[in-house]
Amino acid sequence: MRYVVTASKMRQYDTNTIERIGIPGMVLMERAALAARDRVLAFCDTQKSKEKDIAYRTREKERILILVGMGNNGGDGLALARLLAEKGFVVEVWCVGKAEKASKQWTEQFKILKSYNVIWSDEPKFLEYTVLVDALFGVGLSREVTGEYQKAIDIFNCIQGYKIALDVPSGICSDTGKMLGCAVCADETVTFAFAKRGLYLYPGCEMAGFIHVADIGINERGFGDSLPDMFCLDDVSAWLPDRTEAGNKGTFGKVLVIAGSKGMAGAAVLCAKAAYRAGAGMVKVLTHESNREILQTCLPEAMYDIFENVEQAMEWADVIAIGPGLGQTKEAAKLLLVAIEKSRKPLVVDADGLNLLAADHSLCELLSVQTERKVILTPHVGELARLTGVPVKCLKEKLWEHGREVAERLHAVVVAKDAKTFVCCKEQPVYINIYGNSGMATAGSGDVLTGMIAGLMGQYEAGDLKNEMPTEFRAACAGVRLHAAAGDAAAKMKGEYACMAGDIAEAVSGCMAWS
Repeated sequence: MRYVVTASKMRQYDTNTIERIGIPGMVLMERAALAARDRVLAFCDTQKSKEKDIAYRTREKERILILVGMGNNGGDGLALARLLAEKGFVVEVWCVGKAEKASKQWTEQFKILKSYNVIWSDEPKFLEYTVLVDALFGVGLSREVTGEYQKAIDIFNCIQGYKIALDVPSGICSDTGKMLGCAVCADETVTFAFAKRGLYLYPGCEMAGFIHVADIGINERGFGDSLPDMFCLDDVSAWLPDRTEAGNKGTFGKVLVIAGSKGMAGAAVLCAKAAYRAGAGMVKVLTHESNREILQTCLPEAMYDIFENVEQAMEWADVIAIGPGLGQTKEAAKLLLVAIEKSRKPLVVDADGLNLLAADHSLCELLSVQTERKVILTPHVGELARLTGVPVKCLKEKLWEHGREVAERLHAVVVAKDAKTFVCCKEQPVYINIYGNSGMATAGSGDVLTGMIAGLMGQYEAGDLKNEMPTEFRAACAGVRLHAAAGDAAAKMKGEYACMAGDIAEAVSGCMAWS
């Protein structure tokens, strides 16, 4: 788990670390500069290894331009200039802003740097540098970039060389990822202590390039009573259900998939197959009679039944997934009503199930009073717009907040899906998925995710998992992360243009092994 923080949280943790723990601010700044120096050295050494005549490439021939503002981000840049000058680089420091507005730490770093051999400039002296470092604003920016700062960013972006931003590319809002007029387009961002939310949101993530989170000594001890409200996952292995050698097909969960109206067998196949690939021991598909032959051919491992036998099937199951390809007919609405009203088994609602919920507020009311039931809703932005009445454009700006509102109102986990997906649950930090690719924007991809979440949930329910985190939240987070990993694996094999949902479902097995 990696925390993702806002600017205000980061400032609070920085202050706590200095005042409560006792690590001086100048020490933290030095650590930040050392981390940035290491990234510059790593890039330059990689470039040197590519040169045929390595001996010809000396530090004196490697020019570094550092753009600094007058705040503490600029102070980081000044400290970095000193460290790189000590390594023998030709370092040019380009200051923008009024010196009388400089922060205390900036002034201290400036006094130190005056004793070193660096070039001071009002504008860059060359059209190309080995590395350009952006230390103009950092996390503190909240207004549009104008005047000399806008001019500096425009010039910076036009100069040739590998661009590294410190903490956040200047011009990007560290909380929302919005571009505030203009912004530095970096190849890499070295962000300090914790990733900033805006680095993972559009267009901030496009401007940040590769994101390296550097440990500078600010950690969980600096949280105090204010925990981060967002996190991401790299390794998901610790979140997966246990697999016991003594288990059997019933041990690993029984998943009921209610999906596939007439002519919509594909959604049911994808969902059921993904549940199996995620580890479910048994899967039963309730579908339209006309889909039986197709389903038995495509997925002979699963059991099949017709919609009329829904109550008996729910008794059998550990978890119920409903919605993929279900349609929005009266029959479909009745199935959803029965699934909500006649069972208290964990419920995963997707696709047409969500549209039916949005169309009938009485169904939402039924769900909202089942406060002890484990419910997972998986809406994309269009479906969430119908559930909330909020336009898609507004939803996209703060998708996690609207997802959390629905989660609290319906006592459910909400998987709010877009280019960045958020998993929202009452009294839990929001999970943001930072993996995946454009190849996953294909019909049926959501059906695969629903099956994976249901498959994981079934295993949690059948097993004996003891954890403070709600199992439905755990299943949703793990499912989203593994789905992204499968999407990335499928795109690697097929290419993002050619990737289909079936490729993602097939790639799940390799990702489970990787985890």
